[in-house]
Amino acid sequence: MFASAPIDFTDKTAGYRKLEQQLAALLHGERDAIANQANTAALLWHSLPDLNWAGFYRFDGSELVLGPFQGKSACVRIQVGRGVCGAAAITGKTVVVPDVHEFPGHIACDAASRSEIVVPLVKDGNLLGVLDLDSPLLNRFDAADKSGLENIVRTLIAATAWPK
Repeated sequence: MFASAPIDFTDKTAGYRKLEQQLAALLHGERDAIANQANTAALLWHSLPDLNWAGFYRFDGSELVLGPFQGKSACVRIQVGRGVCGAAAITGKTVVVPDVHEFPGHIACDAASRSEIVVPLVKDGNLLGVLDLDSPLLNRFDAADKSGLENIVRTLIAATAWPK
Protein backbone atom coordinates (compact mmCIF):
# COMPACT_ATOMS: atom_id res chain seq x y z
CA MET A 1 0.00 0.00 0.00
CA PHE A 2 1.26 3.45 -0.94
CA ALA A 3 0.87 6.32 1.49
CA SER A 4 1.71 9.84 0.37
CA ALA A 5 2.85 12.50 2.77
CA PRO A 6 1.42 16.02 2.52
CA ILE A 7 3.57 18.28 0.34
CA ASP A 8 4.29 21.93 1.05
CA PHE A 9 4.08 23.92 -2.20
CA THR A 10 5.32 27.19 -0.69
CA ASP A 11 8.42 26.50 -2.79
CA LYS A 12 6.79 25.05 -5.90
CA THR A 13 10.00 23.68 -7.37
CA ALA A 14 10.76 21.70 -4.20
CA GLY A 15 7.11 20.67 -3.91
CA TYR A 16 7.07 19.27 -7.42
CA ARG A 17 10.33 17.37 -6.79
CA LYS A 18 8.68 15.67 -3.80
CA LEU A 19 5.52 15.03 -5.82
CA GLU A 20 7.59 13.44 -8.60
CA GLN A 21 9.29 11.18 -6.04
CA GLN A 22 5.90 10.15 -4.64
CA LEU A 23 4.61 9.45 -8.13
CA ALA A 24 7.62 7.30 -9.00
CA ALA A 25 7.05 5.26 -5.83
CA LEU A 26 3.31 5.00 -6.52
CA LEU A 27 3.84 3.76 -10.10
CA HIS A 28 6.77 1.46 -9.29
CA GLY A 29 6.13 -2.02 -10.66
CA GLU A 30 2.86 -1.12 -12.43
CA ARG A 31 2.86 -0.71 -16.22
CA ASP A 32 -0.87 -0.46 -17.03
CA ALA A 33 -1.73 2.87 -18.67
CA ILE A 34 -5.21 3.24 -17.17
CA ALA A 35 -4.10 2.30 -13.66
CA ASN A 36 -1.12 4.66 -13.82
CA GLN A 37 -3.16 7.55 -15.17
CA ALA A 38 -5.81 6.98 -12.49
CA ASN A 39 -3.25 7.02 -9.69
CA THR A 40 -1.48 10.04 -11.18
CA ALA A 41 -4.76 11.98 -11.39
CA ALA A 42 -5.62 11.07 -7.79
CA LEU A 43 -2.16 12.03 -6.52
CA LEU A 44 -2.30 15.40 -8.30
CA TRP A 45 -5.87 16.04 -7.11
CA HIS A 46 -4.99 15.42 -3.48
CA SER A 47 -1.56 17.08 -3.54
CA LEU A 48 -1.93 20.28 -5.54
CA PRO A 49 -3.87 23.17 -4.02
CA ASP A 50 -6.70 25.02 -5.73
CA LEU A 51 -7.76 22.49 -8.37
CA ASN A 52 -11.30 21.71 -9.45
CA TRP A 53 -10.34 19.07 -12.06
CA ALA A 54 -7.31 16.87 -12.69
CA GLY A 55 -7.18 14.18 -15.30
CA PHE A 56 -6.33 12.77 -18.67
CA TYR A 57 -7.68 12.70 -22.16
CA ARG A 58 -6.27 9.88 -24.25
CA PHE A 59 -5.67 10.20 -27.98
CA ASP A 60 -7.50 7.44 -29.86
CA GLY A 61 -5.92 8.22 -33.22
CA SER A 62 -8.46 10.84 -34.24
CA GLU A 63 -9.67 12.72 -31.14
CA LEU A 64 -9.13 13.12 -27.40
CA VAL A 65 -11.31 10.83 -25.29
CA LEU A 66 -11.90 11.23 -21.56
CA GLY A 67 -9.62 9.09 -19.41
CA PRO A 68 -9.05 8.75 -15.66
CA PHE A 69 -9.75 11.93 -13.70
CA GLN A 70 -10.75 13.50 -10.39
CA GLY A 71 -13.43 16.19 -10.20
CA LYS A 72 -16.86 16.84 -11.69
CA SER A 73 -18.12 15.04 -14.78
CA ALA A 74 -16.30 16.19 -17.89
CA CYS A 75 -16.59 16.55 -21.64
CA VAL A 76 -16.10 13.08 -23.15
CA ARG A 77 -14.64 13.88 -26.58
CA ILE A 78 -12.54 16.82 -27.73
CA GLN A 79 -11.39 17.40 -31.29
CA VAL A 80 -7.64 17.87 -31.72
CA GLY A 81 -7.08 21.60 -32.17
CA ARG A 82 -10.22 22.58 -30.21
CA GLY A 83 -10.04 24.20 -26.79
CA VAL A 84 -7.00 24.17 -24.51
CA CYS A 85 -6.64 20.37 -24.57
CA GLY A 86 -6.88 20.30 -28.34
CA ALA A 87 -4.34 23.12 -28.66
CA ALA A 88 -1.80 21.23 -26.53
CA ALA A 89 -2.47 18.06 -28.52
CA ILE A 90 -1.95 19.68 -31.91
CA THR A 91 1.16 21.68 -30.95
CA GLY A 92 2.75 19.07 -28.69
CA LYS A 93 3.50 21.88 -26.22
CA THR A 94 2.21 22.70 -22.76
CA VAL A 95 -0.47 25.38 -22.77
CA VAL A 96 -0.90 27.61 -19.71
CA VAL A 97 -4.07 29.72 -19.69
CA PRO A 98 -4.27 32.38 -16.93
CA ASP A 99 -7.94 33.18 -17.74
CA VAL A 100 -9.93 30.60 -19.69
CA HIS A 101 -12.51 33.23 -20.67
CA GLU A 102 -9.82 34.92 -22.77
CA PHE A 103 -8.80 31.71 -24.59
CA PRO A 104 -10.46 31.54 -28.02
CA GLY A 105 -12.55 28.39 -28.32
CA HIS A 106 -12.27 27.41 -24.65
CA ILE A 107 -14.52 24.45 -23.86
CA ALA A 108 -16.34 25.07 -20.57
CA CYS A 109 -16.94 21.64 -19.05
CA ASP A 110 -17.15 23.26 -15.57
CA ALA A 111 -18.27 26.89 -15.38
CA ALA A 112 -16.24 27.27 -12.16
CA SER A 113 -12.93 26.83 -14.00
CA ARG A 114 -11.01 30.09 -14.39
CA SER A 115 -7.49 28.94 -15.34
CA GLU A 116 -6.06 25.82 -16.93
CA ILE A 117 -2.85 24.02 -17.82
CA VAL A 118 -2.60 21.17 -20.32
CA VAL A 119 0.53 19.06 -20.79
CA PRO A 120 0.73 16.77 -23.83
CA LEU A 121 1.82 13.15 -23.36
CA VAL A 122 4.20 12.38 -26.22
CA LYS A 123 6.36 9.27 -26.55
CA ASP A 124 8.71 8.67 -29.48
CA GLY A 125 7.00 11.50 -31.35
CA ASN A 126 3.54 9.98 -30.92
CA LEU A 127 0.71 11.74 -29.09
CA LEU A 128 -0.69 9.53 -26.31
CA GLY A 129 -3.01 12.09 -24.77
CA VAL A 130 -2.95 15.11 -22.49
CA LEU A 131 -2.88 15.88 -18.78
CA ASP A 132 -5.44 18.59 -17.98
CA LEU A 133 -5.65 20.58 -14.73
CA ASP A 134 -8.29 23.24 -14.06
CA SER A 135 -8.56 25.74 -11.22
CA PRO A 136 -11.34 28.01 -9.98
CA LEU A 137 -8.67 30.72 -9.48
CA LEU A 138 -7.39 33.12 -12.12
CA ASN A 139 -3.64 32.86 -12.82
CA ARG A 140 -3.33 29.63 -10.80
CA PHE A 141 -0.62 28.09 -13.03
CA ASP A 142 2.82 29.51 -13.74
CA ALA A 143 6.25 28.50 -15.09
CA ALA A 144 6.99 26.40 -11.98
CA ASP A 145 3.75 24.45 -12.50
CA LYS A 146 4.60 24.00 -16.19
CA SER A 147 8.05 22.62 -15.44
CA GLY A 148 6.88 20.48 -12.53
CA LEU A 149 3.96 18.97 -14.44
CA GLU A 150 6.12 18.28 -17.49
CA ASN A 151 8.41 16.28 -15.18
CA ILE A 152 5.38 14.47 -13.73
CA VAL A 153 4.30 13.53 -17.27
CA ARG A 154 7.82 12.27 -18.10
CA THR A 155 7.74 10.08 -14.98
CA LEU A 156 4.32 8.71 -15.95
CA ILE A 157 5.36 8.01 -19.55
CA ALA A 158 8.56 6.24 -18.48
CA ALA A 159 6.74 4.02 -15.96
CA THR A 160 3.94 2.96 -18.30
CA ALA A 161 3.50 0.43 -21.11
CA TRP A 162 1.38 2.38 -23.58
CA PRO A 163 -0.98 0.60 -25.96
CA LYS A 164 0.06 0.64 -29.61
